[in-house]
Formats: sequence, C-alpha cells, structure tokens
Amino acid sequence: MSRKQQLHRPGPQPGPPADDTGCAILHVDMDAFFVSVELLERPELRGRPVVVGGAGPRGVVSAASYEARRFGVHSAMPMTRARRLCPQAVVLPASHGKYGRVSAAVFEIFRSVTPLVEGLSLDEAFLDVAGARRRLGRPAEIAQLIRDQVRDQQGITCSVGVASTKFVAKLASTRCKPDGLLVVPAGGAVGFLHPLPVASLWGVGERTEQALARLGLRTVGQLAQVPLATLRRELGNALGAHLHELAWGRDPREVVPHTPDKSIGAEETFDTDVDDPEVIRRELLRLADRVGARLRESGNAGRTVSVKLRMADFKTITRARTLAEPTDLARVIYVTARELYEASGLERVRLRLVGVRVENLGPAGEAPRQLALDEPDSGWREAERAMDQVAHRFGRGAVRPAALVRRAAEGDAGDGRDGRQ
Repeated sequence: MSRKQQLHRPGPQPGPPADDTGCAILHVDMDAFFVSVELLERPELRGRPVVVGGAGPRGVVSAASYEARRFGVHSAMPMTRARRLCPQAVVLPASHGKYGRVSAAVFEIFRSVTPLVEGLSLDEAFLDVAGARRRLGRPAEIAQLIRDQVRDQQGITCSVGVASTKFVAKLASTRCKPDGLLVVPAGGAVGFLHPLPVASLWGVGERTEQALARLGLRTVGQLAQVPLATLRRELGNALGAHLHELAWGRDPREVVPHTPDKSIGAEETFDTDVDDPEVIRRELLRLADRVGARLRESGNAGRTVSVKLRMADFKTITRARTLAEPTDLARVIYVTARELYEASGLERVRLRLVGVRVENLGPAGEAPRQLALDEPDSGWREAERAMDQVAHRFGRGAVRPAALVRRAAEGDAGDGRDGRQ
C-alpha cells in the first residue's frame, strides 16, 4: 500500500458520536468533490470508476472516485498511469466554473452556521462552532446538520471531523471518509494519534519520513516518546519542536475566517511541445480570460502580471511586470502576458507549458482607475462583465474571444490543468 493510500484509507465507520465536550473545531471535506459534481449530471456513472482530469498524453488526474482509488488512482497522478492502473475508468474533463459555483453554495451553508470559516480549497474548510452551540446544539449535532444540508441542497456528500484542534479535526475527517462523521474527544486525542503512521503529521514529507524511519520511528506514538532534545538534534530545532507538539495533540492555531488570495493564475500543459508563437499567444489569451474572470469573481484586482514558460527539457522561466494601476481585465492581462512572452526570447523554442498569473492583489473597488487618453468611458470593462453574466448562466464556454473560437475549431492544443493560489 502506498504512502498516500495509508494516509487516506477509510477508517472504521463510527457509531453514535463520542463525547464532543470542548470540541469546537470542525474540518469539513467534500468527498471526491470534482467527481461528485460531475456525477450530478451523469448519474449513470455512479458506482463506476470515474476520473476527472486531462485526457491527453500529458494530462493529470484532478480527482478520482473511490471506485477508481481502489485501483491506486489518485490526484496529481499522470493520466497515462491512471489508465494503466484502471483501464475501465471513465475519464471526464474538468469543469472548473461548475466546481466553483457548487463550492460557493457549500460555503454559504458553512457561513450560515458560523462566520468563523477558514477555507483551505474549493472543497474543504475549518469551522469554529463555539459560538453556534446555543443556537444549533452540540458540535457533533452541528456537524450532522452541515452534512444533511450539503446532501439535501447540493446532492453531494462530505465527511466531517470534530475535535478540539485543527490538526486532529483534519485527521478525523480523513479517517472517516467517505460520507462519515468522526468525533475525537478532547481527552482522547493522544489515543487517536499514537497508532497513526508518522506521515500523518503535518510537516512530515517523504524525506522526513525516511529520516524518522532510520531512527526506528514509524508511528506517532513512537515519535512522541523520543525526547524533544533528540528530535531537535536530528530534525532541526523548528521541525523537531513542531512534530513533538503535534504528536501530543497540541495545536494552538485558531480558525482564521479569511486569508486573502496572494495570487490568481492558470496554466496549461500541451499534449505535445509547441513552438508556434501564434498557438502560444492564443493560449495566453485563453489563460488571461480565465484569470480575469476569476479576479472579478473574487472581487480582486492585481498590479503584477507574470508568465511562466516551461521548455521541452523542463527548464522553466518566469517573467513579470508591475502595472501602473491594478487590473481585473483579461484584455490588459493578455496584452501584458503577450509582451512578456515576446520579450523572453523563446518565440521559436518548443514549450510544454505556459502559465499566466496576477499578483499583488487587493479589493477591486478600492483600486484607483485612470482612463487613458484614447480610452472610451465604457467598453472593455463592461464587455467583460457582460461575459461574466453570460458565463454564470450558460457556462464559461458560452461566450469567448473570437480567436479562442477558432482555436477550438482547429483543435491545436490539448488538455492540461490550471492552478490557483
């Protein structure tokens, strides 16, 4: 069994919830989120191995159903390997706009319970429900309420861990997947943690796990018994102290309601390496269109535009430019990204990946805006907002720049993936 499978294998399904006294932290994690959203429109695929991601030779798995995971398929795996492990899997392309809309609805459920919601991604969040107890009941009852509302309103399932700390709550939700609820009593955290593999601890990557294995430490309980001075000597002061605290269930971090986006970006891996500048420019246009839409959806504007260019030999360069004023317009992002690409000296170099990112974000409503001498009072900004409204109603592909319509007809680039931070 792989390290990833060990950390994510389902634990025993719990019976009646344990004592949740002092357990005000919930970790809610949607079950196979991308797949679950796709199955809302493809119910005939329920019970079959389903994989969401890029179908091309360089495609990557974004999500896998639990039926596919039984064959060893997991997210971030190359799609070619996933197909070898599970030839019968149904592969579906990712629909990020659809996932964003469902995620927003799920987070509205969270915020109807408590304002203390810390989103970690589209499909998981921490909640502090201490202030909701008088209104909604005990933490375990609140967790079940959330699960019921997500199922009833969105038709998908989630797993919830309930504990006194964020770290233990997250582990609990992992251990009760899929569609589970697990309460770890405040006084039972150590007993819950100590049988787990050391890789369960935040901060233990593969190299740290190997270092601990050389010391004969394979479980959290074994690590907990090692003197703090020894851990500091072997792992460094900061990491040694961090793991010592976690091994004894100590995690003082609070739920932070909102962490502003540091940047918003998207990138594409081509099926085959591309050295045609026109193809690259059209891809930059598509990525800029996606980034601009996400900026406007989040209510942000950014001052720094960067491009990421990865060559066939995997060498990667980035180029960035800071604008005179923040923007959320795809047109401005594209023009800047195109100029950065053209100045990179790579116009005839074969590329396997390109990306566009906007950084130095702030609220769009607070961003100063100065019209250029030849800019009309209305135009691009209104056009892009109108496109947002159409996309919200009919889907992101319903309206797009003419160059991208030609690209779709020509089929000159393959499936890839995009990211957001």
